[in-house]
Amino acid sequence: METIYGNLQGLKSSQLKQLQRLYHQRIPGDRITTPDFSQRLAAISTEVNQPVCAYINRRGQVIRVGVGTPRQTQIPPMELPRYGAERLSGIRCIATHLKPEPPNEAALTAMALQRLDALVVLNITGTGFTRRGGGATGYVKEAYLAHLIPQESRTLITSPAAFKIGESQIQTPSWNISPPMDLDDLADQDLVDLVENLEAEFQREFVAQEVDADHDRVLIVGLMTSETTPLQFQDTLLELARLVDTAGGDVLQTIQQKRSRVHPQTVVGEGKVQEIALTAQTLGVNLVVFDRDLSPSQVRNLEVQIGIRVVDRTEVILDIFAQRAQSRAGKLQVELAQLEYMQPRLAGRGRTMSRLGGGIGTRGPGETKLETERRAIGQRISRLQKEVTQLQAHRSRLRQRRQHREIPSVALVGYTNAGKSTLLNALTNAEVYTADQLFATLDPTTRRLVIPYGETNEHQEILITDTVGFIHELPASLMDAFRATLEEVTEADALLHLVDLSHPAWLRHIRSVREILAQMPITPGPALVIFNKIDRANSETLALAREEFPLAVFISASQRLGLETLRHRLAQLIEYAVDSR
Repeated sequence: METIYGNLQGLKSSQLKQLQRLYHQRIPGDRITTPDFSQRLAAISTEVNQPVCAYINRRGQVIRVGVGTPRQTQIPPMELPRYGAERLSGIRCIATHLKPEPPNEAALTAMALQRLDALVVLNITGTGFTRRGGGATGYVKEAYLAHLIPQESRTLITSPAAFKIGESQIQTPSWNISPPMDLDDLADQDLVDLVENLEAEFQREFVAQEVDADHDRVLIVGLMTSETTPLQFQDTLLELARLVDTAGGDVLQTIQQKRSRVHPQTVVGEGKVQEIALTAQTLGVNLVVFDRDLSPSQVRNLEVQIGIRVVDRTEVILDIFAQRAQSRAGKLQVELAQLEYMQPRLAGRGRTMSRLGGGIGTRGPGETKLETERRAIGQRISRLQKEVTQLQAHRSRLRQRRQHREIPSVALVGYTNAGKSTLLNALTNAEVYTADQLFATLDPTTRRLVIPYGETNEHQEILITDTVGFIHELPASLMDAFRATLEEVTEADALLHLVDLSHPAWLRHIRSVREILAQMPITPGPALVIFNKIDRANSETLALAREEFPLAVFISASQRLGLETLRHRLAQLIEYAVDSR
C-alpha cells in the first residue's frame, strides 16, 4: 500500500484512498503538470480542507504524496535520488494552498532545501465539482510556478583569514516566482527546457566556485551555552577554523546559535538545522563540522536532516593526527585513537572494514554486517593496545638507560603551535619539522643540550624532548592512545612549559595545558613557564604576563632572543629537580 505522509489525523478511509490513487497518475515527462492532475489534487485538498503536496520525478511518476505544506511534507535530503549544489534533485512538487497568495518563504525554503526542479502552488477556490467519469474542474483559482536560479554573487569564504565570528554572512538561495497564471498556461511550460537551462547554469557556477577538488568545503557550526562566555566561544570557533584549515579543508562560513543547553537529538534547534541544511546546499558544502563532541545518534540525526557528512571537533583532530604521524609508533597510536573513536559510531555511517569477522566458527547464526565490523574493530583495538603497551615498555627501557647514565631530562610541553619544535631547533641545532600549523609534529624528538651548571658555569649535558602539542579539551581517545608518548612528560625530571604570548587566548592555553598535566597518572616534575613569540606580542600583554608570572622567562625562539637567559634558568631548574628526586 502506498504511503501518505504528513498529518493524517481525522481523515476518512475514502479520503485516504483518493490520496493513494494519486500514485497511479502519470504526467507527461516534458510537462510540469496537467490541468486534470492539478484539478484532481485541488479537489482532494478541498475535501480534506488541508494543503496537499504531490512529488513527481522526471519520468512523470508520483513518488510521494503528503498532507500538509511543502515544508511539512518535504523529502529528507538523504532520501533524494540526486543531491548537490551543481544540479537539481530531479523532482518537482505540486502543492495546494488554501489562501489566495503567492508561495510563502517556508514553501520556497523547502524547495531550496530539496533542490526541486520546480514548485507549483495551486490556490484553491474552495468550490468546484467533479464531472461524471471522475474529472474535476473549478477547484483551482490560480497557479504560481517557482524555481531556483543561480547566484552569481555567491563567493567562497576561505579559511581562516576571511573567517569572521559574530558577523551575519548567511547565504540565502535565489528563486524566481511567476505571476499568477491559469492551468492551461502552466501546462504549456516546458519542463525539460527549464531544467536543462537551470542545471547548465548551476554547473557553470559550481565549477567557477571550486577551489580544489581535494579540499573539503566546510561549514562550521558553533553552539554557545550558558556555560561559555562570548570570548571563550569566539576563541573556540577561531581555533576550530584553524583546525579545519590544518586538516586541509576550506571554511566557507560559520553558523552560530545561543541556547541554554544542548538539544539532545540535534545539538542545535530544529529551525537552525534547517538553516544549516539550506546554507550547506546553497554554498555547495560537503562537510559540516560542529564545535563540540557529538554522540553517534546526534550524528545520524543531523546527517539525515542535512543530507551531507557531519563530524565533530574530535574527528577533525584525529584526521590531523593521521596526516602528521610519520613514525611507526605515531601511526600505531593514531590508528588506535581513531578505532576507539569509531567503534561506537559504526551504526548508520556505512563504514566497512578491510577484514570482516574472525573466520569459520567465530560467528553466530544471523550475524549482521554491523556486528561483524564491530568485532573486527574490537579485535584490532586489542592488538593495538598490546603494541602500545610494548611501545611503553620499549621507551621505558630507553629512559632507564638514560637515567642509569644519570643524564637529567627535560620535556617541552605546551599548547599546539606554541613553538616547541622551533625552540628545540634553536637550542640544539636539531632539524625538526616546523610550521605555523596546529600539530605540525607528533612524534617525540630527544636531543642532547649542553648548559652551564653551578657557580663555576661548568658544562653539563642534559636531554631535552619535544612532545606532542596539547589543545583545549584534548580528546580522551588521544590521551589514551598517546599514553606512551605522554609518558615522556611524566618521566622527565623537569618541564619547560612554552606559551605563545602573541595568541589572544594565551591565558586560556596555560590553563588547558595545566588541566591536561593534572590528568596524568604520574605527577610531572617542576615546570618553568616560558613565554615565546615576544616579538609579536604588544607591550600591554607583556606587562600583564610579567605581572602574572614574575618567574617566567621571555624569549623569541625564531629570532633567538632570550635563549642565553633561558639556558641559565634551565640549569637552575635542573639543579632543583635533581636535588628534589
